[in-house]
Amino acid sequence: MECIPMRDGYGKALLELCRLHDNVIVMDADVAKSTRTDWVRTAYPQKYLNVGISEQDLVGTAAGMSLTGFVPFVSTYGVFLTGRAWEQIRNTVGYNRLNVKLGGAHAGISVGPDGGTHQALEDVALMRTIPNIMVVVPCDYKETYKATMAVYDMTGPSYIRFSRNPVPVVTDDDTPFTIGKVSVFRKGTDVTIFANGIMVYQSLEAAKALASEGVSVQVVNVHTVKPLDEDGIVSCAAATGAVVVCEEHQRIGGLGSAVCECLAQRCCVPVELVGIRDRFGESGRPNELLEAYGLGPSHVAEAVRAVLKRK
Repeated sequence: MECIPMRDGYGKALLELCRLHDNVIVMDADVAKSTRTDWVRTAYPQKYLNVGISEQDLVGTAAGMSLTGFVPFVSTYGVFLTGRAWEQIRNTVGYNRLNVKLGGAHAGISVGPDGGTHQALEDVALMRTIPNIMVVVPCDYKETYKATMAVYDMTGPSYIRFSRNPVPVVTDDDTPFTIGKVSVFRKGTDVTIFANGIMVYQSLEAAKALASEGVSVQVVNVHTVKPLDEDGIVSCAAATGAVVVCEEHQRIGGLGSAVCECLAQRCCVPVELVGIRDRFGESGRPNELLEAYGLGPSHVAEAVRAVLKRK
């Protein structure tokens, strides 16, 4: 299976948006090569602005530019964007519903050797608690491209989370993508897996393995964490009566929390969570870290077996 970094989809979309729209401005915190905004710097230098390693200034400047009619795409490492600039995102961008598009790169444990300081494992939780902020976690290169293109067409603030290293491309150009709607990637009758990011691929692999045991697994891509497609979540959960939620993020506050908040009120079924267990990251090879932190296909399959015992 072809593997391409999600950040390449982000960079490709920025190039296309710059070509199509005069009001797009791409802003960066001195990590252009890492976020692929260097592609814009080369092709459209007049549409690129580097504010330096100053994430709070980056968000504040973007907020001001949005008030003059620009559509700023703010790009830097997710851990610093959502952490260091959280107050500016909350009080300036979110509070005023400004049309600022936030791109959080190097998300998840699969960042690899950069280690715990650079692995964004809490960013979804930080962003989804701020009113008015849309949160999107695409599953591969092509979906990251589609998500970046889509948020331009929607007025208001958004946060797109994407990873650093090559990941399997599980979608194609014709795979449906609609902000705020779940997408069923594999049909099944025994259990539903809700996943996003790289965990969509891990879940599909687990589903294949479980099929040999006679377990029919439905795999659902929940790329939009906020606004959550509650009707879609409830429908898919009710269809199988058991749920596993998988994310490359802390189990606290992210997709798992969002799904459980929904199901607790509308469809009470047993749920198991696959995610980071209240730990910081560490340096290592991406696939080794995914296994070490319990995010491999075998761990997803184990969670499925556990939830089926509670069904």
